[in-house]
Amino acid sequence: MCRRALPSGWTTTSPTGAFRPGLPLDRMAESAAAIARRHALILDTARRTGRVTVETLAADLAVTPQTIRRDLNLLAHRSMLSRVHGGAVVTSGVDNLDREARRQVAAAAKAAIGAAAAALVPNGASLFINIGTTTEAIARALVDHRDLLVITNNLNVVDILAGRPTIEVIAAGGRVRPSDRAVVGALAMDFIRRFKTDYALIGASAIDEAGTLLDFDIDEVRVSQTIIAQSRAVILAADRTKVGRRAPVRIGEMTQVGHFVTDVMESAALTVACAAAGVHVVEAGE
Repeated sequence: MCRRALPSGWTTTSPTGAFRPGLPLDRMAESAAAIARRHALILDTARRTGRVTVETLAADLAVTPQTIRRDLNLLAHRSMLSRVHGGAVVTSGVDNLDREARRQVAAAAKAAIGAAAAALVPNGASLFINIGTTTEAIARALVDHRDLLVITNNLNVVDILAGRPTIEVIAAGGRVRPSDRAVVGALAMDFIRRFKTDYALIGASAIDEAGTLLDFDIDEVRVSQTIIAQSRAVILAADRTKVGRRAPVRIGEMTQVGHFVTDVMESAALTVACAAAGVHVVEAGE
């Protein structure tokens, strides 16, 4: 019989020594139903808040931190969560979550961020708004502004702001992505280059702690880069679950941003990067 060391969170019942994910040997006494219930609660919390911590889960679920770490490792192995220092975040990598899932993650934080970002925009301004559920929250907070010119490649933003008597909305032309009603591609970029706005209100799917802004789709990123280039000031809006998340395509750097609006700034490294870049950080809370 082949014998090898078991990775954390794995067991084997195969006489060949082939491993499969399962319960650690010291947890076999715990019922599968109890573990499944705890995993469901962990996943529900992660999807609502975007991020979970070992200590909070251990306290809330009345188990040891070691048990929670094993749970998170197993859920990460199954690609249901991504492990980060001290906890886990909703799964990321080369594909983003679908729009409905993204809309539900950290919804209260996004509403607070939207209000704080909208407060930075004066009446009478011109602005771009790009793709994202957080930028849609900003649009909802802008509905009572006056004399705005809003140019957007986000048809959900068009729906939110169209018909407001003191807001003029211009939709970028181009290919519409069915999954989230984003207008992307070369036609959208050419359209955006016809304007020079006071502000760009942008989101990002991920921000590394050195201050690089990241996303998943190259066509969407190229439009966002064009929006940044055609704006006099950039307001970045992203909740804390985006910090430390992985995404493969670079949008830009914090040096291109004037204001970073988030719910809570937890990363000391990103705080340093923002200070070095001269970025004004606004913590909106929830």
